[in-house]
Amino acid sequence: MALKQQLQLKQQQKLSPLQMQVIKLTELPVIELEERIKQELEDNPALEEGLEPLEGSSEYDDDFSPEEDTNISQEDIALGDYMNDEDIPDYQIRSGNKQASGVQEEIPFSVASSLHEFLLEQLGVCSLNEKDKKIGEYIIGNIDESGYLDRSLPAISDDLIFQQNIDVSVPKLEEVLLVIQDFEPAGIGARNLQECLLLQLKRKNISTTVSNAIEIISNYFDEFSKRHYDKIMKQVGLDEAQLKDVIQEITTLNPKPGNSWGDSLSTTLNTIIPDFIVESYNGELFLSLNNRNVPDLRVSREYADLLKGYAGNKSSMSSDSKNAAIFVKQKLDSARWFIDAIKQRQDTLQRTMQAILDMQYDFFLTGDEAQLRPMILKDVAERTGYDISTISRVSNSKYVQTNFGIYPLKYFFSESMQTDSGEEISSREVKAILKECIDNEDKRKPLTDDKLSDILKEKGYIIARRTVAKYREQLNIPVARLRKEI
Repeated sequence: MALKQQLQLKQQQKLSPLQMQVIKLTELPVIELEERIKQELEDNPALEEGLEPLEGSSEYDDDFSPEEDTNISQEDIALGDYMNDEDIPDYQIRSGNKQASGVQEEIPFSVASSLHEFLLEQLGVCSLNEKDKKIGEYIIGNIDESGYLDRSLPAISDDLIFQQNIDVSVPKLEEVLLVIQDFEPAGIGARNLQECLLLQLKRKNISTTVSNAIEIISNYFDEFSKRHYDKIMKQVGLDEAQLKDVIQEITTLNPKPGNSWGDSLSTTLNTIIPDFIVESYNGELFLSLNNRNVPDLRVSREYADLLKGYAGNKSSMSSDSKNAAIFVKQKLDSARWFIDAIKQRQDTLQRTMQAILDMQYDFFLTGDEAQLRPMILKDVAERTGYDISTISRVSNSKYVQTNFGIYPLKYFFSESMQTDSGEEISSREVKAILKECIDNEDKRKPLTDDKLSDILKEKGYIIARRTVAKYREQLNIPVARLRKEI
């Protein structure tokens, strides 16, 4: 087989560190942005939090670089980027976060303990030895926000030996997990829905109905999930009334115990921190970003002065000094990129939300859902000049506070459709009608997607069956077979 050498010209687009920072930060909701900034402040000593401006201005060598006979770096260390007062502003990321009246309204913020803290408190009072408590802490760290253990016990065993030098077998992990599964809320630490439901059922006072429910979830979970009720009644030996009691018992259980473990905490846990605030005054709308807990950032003057000192002695620098200079320069670059990325994120969010506000102006003014216009990502991208992927990142996991409540940004996006008379409507309107039809259906004979399509056509909405299925899934409504009740 002959080898061939071929020259190929390929065009590639590489993202700069700043572009990569912007992409990552744009995706974050404000609550996660705050944590990201705290982490960056801890990791990079060249980044500082503060309000006061840097005073004074100095002339520095803008052409400092290591000698050519070293292999430390070939990149120049430019000082002008850091030492010019105009280039190192106090970046006020909280600017523009006031109402039209000039008074900043307080926004509710969650201060109660998290689910993990709640579980760790219970672990702390358990009669376990120190090693088992460390194992328990690691298991709790792998419980997701819904309350499920999202990592397998063999994987946790590997993690502990490599990360914490704790050699623990899977059976031992199972023992500690059983202790955690006895914590509040009931069902916590389950590895799947079946185990979650069983953990809750086994805490209930034993009755015939609870015993039947445990047997059905233990041995006929798949049939129960698919609502094969006739098969279950035959196999377990239940009549219709008994099965109804079991279904009622099971539907009282919480499939996501982590979302709520008590009235006082669940309210706090479910508090949403809005990323945007839209307020209406005298028929006029005002938009601001919710950045009241985001700190002001600047590049460290101390690090900039340190680099100046290296530049002043570059002719006699030792190898260690050159390494130190490269390190300082990298930290300054990183701080500068991070500050610029934060600013670009804010600009991107502000511009995108303004476009949404302009397109859905009547809704933000009235709160009337009927006023929502059809709008897709492409519409906002065209108005802002951003790429569709950027609009998608901005709208993902972000919320806006209005005079009428808090809404996810995704709420405002819907496809455009037409009635049989040619009138343009939002797919949201079709979904509302679809949901109404399903809410009022005979649960013994649920409406199929084909039948729903026919009903919509009778109402003047020409919707294909596959589109009905898509909208039904977006509404988190199961297929007709799974909606059947006895």
